[in-house]
Amino acid sequence: MQIIEHFRAEASRIHYFVFDLLVYNNRDLTQLPFIERRQILNSLLKFGSPRIRIAEYFETSAENMLSAARGQRLEGVIAKRRDSTYQAGKRTGSWVKYRLNSGQELVIGGYMPGTHGLDSIIVGYYRGEELIYVARVRNGFVPTSRRQVFQKLRPLHMQSCPFVNLPETHKGRWGDGLTAKDMEKCVWIRPELVAQVEFLEWTKSDHLRHSKFAGLREDKDPRSVTKEHAGEVEGV
Repeated sequence: MQIIEHFRAEASRIHYFVFDLLVYNNRDLTQLPFIERRQILNSLLKFGSPRIRIAEYFETSAENMLSAARGQRLEGVIAKRRDSTYQAGKRTGSWVKYRLNSGQELVIGGYMPGTHGLDSIIVGYYRGEELIYVARVRNGFVPTSRRQVFQKLRPLHMQSCPFVNLPETHKGRWGDGLTAKDMEKCVWIRPELVAQVEFLEWTKSDHLRHSKFAGLREDKDPRSVTKEHAGEVEGV
């Protein structure tokens, strides 16, 4: 509900999608197969508001569904077994959530120290001669990769921040803003290493949402790294 509160001004555009039915007329439906619950949902429930809708489902291959979702720039897909019952609070393997990520190379200009030497890397891209900060990437590392990347960063230490758009004035909606206080914890490096970074999307403030480290690109010239536009979302 907290997320919806941010969009009060756009309330008329918000829709509620129903995708499952657990109880109907005081009857517990959780032990029925998913496909039967969907049949009851489609045949019995009628909604008085056009802003309440039943979510469509498709019986198709994972390959076709993922291809269609990418084509529409959707955030991801959820798949359920037709014969699965509903088991509250359990991860049974009868359903999966798959997030569709974009990705590109980004230049490492600093890091935050942490366990195994490295907590997160600070990355950006070149706009002309200027290095633009876009994300602090913490996800995607394991202990071995943290140590390996840290060993490559240590010889590149420098005193000044290489990003021209830092510090930022506030943290931002998704928490990716890097303020002056945050920068007190940063270690800056010469921007000579390139990381492959996966992410959900670009925000309007030119940051990455849900970023994830995927590896180093030692074959890539940092000066050739620019922004690849793959769609933007509202965000500050």
